Amino acid sequence: MSKPTRDEGTATGTEELRVKLERSREELGQTVEALVARTDVKARAQEKAAEVKEQAVVKAAEVKEQAAVKAAEVKEQATAKATALKAKAAGVAHQVQDKLPDTVRDKAARAAGEARSQASQAGRLWEEKAPEPLRQKAAQGARVARDKRTVLLVAAAGAVTLWLARRRGSRGGGARS
Repeated sequence: MSKPTRDEGTATGTEELRVKLERSREELGQTVEALVARTDVKARAQEKAAEVKEQAVVKAAEVKEQAAVKAAEVKEQATAKATALKAKAAGVAHQVQDKLPDTVRDKAARAAGEARSQASQAGRLWEEKAPEPLRQKAAQGARVARDKRTVLLVAAAGAVTLWLARRRGSRGGGARS
């Protein structure tokens, strides 16, 4: 029909140029921001440090949790083994006591009573004469011995049994049938 007038064509061309120019400005602005970000070493270092710190915190939490789980496992195993050893030691102590002759038991009971009496007397003397730091160390040792009473009793019973076996062996001349 009719040709577009020169003014209409120019108006359209001018509008297109403005749009292209605006688009180019945006792209240029983004490019400048990207270049600034790349050249801003301090900001990049801070970002990297924050990232590494976050990773370290996460890793530390993981390690802490793993250590807690492992500690619980080890504690459980140690408790189980201690209970088993205590039961075994008590059984051995009863076996040793059952095998001891009555005369040995009577002698042991008398010796224990005499030892208690002498220990009581020594304890009173100790309280009167010993310096305080030394008494504290001795009390600590006594607590440890009380805590390990079963082990000490088994060791003592074993020593008595060994002593009796050697004593009988030396009297009998070593010949057995």
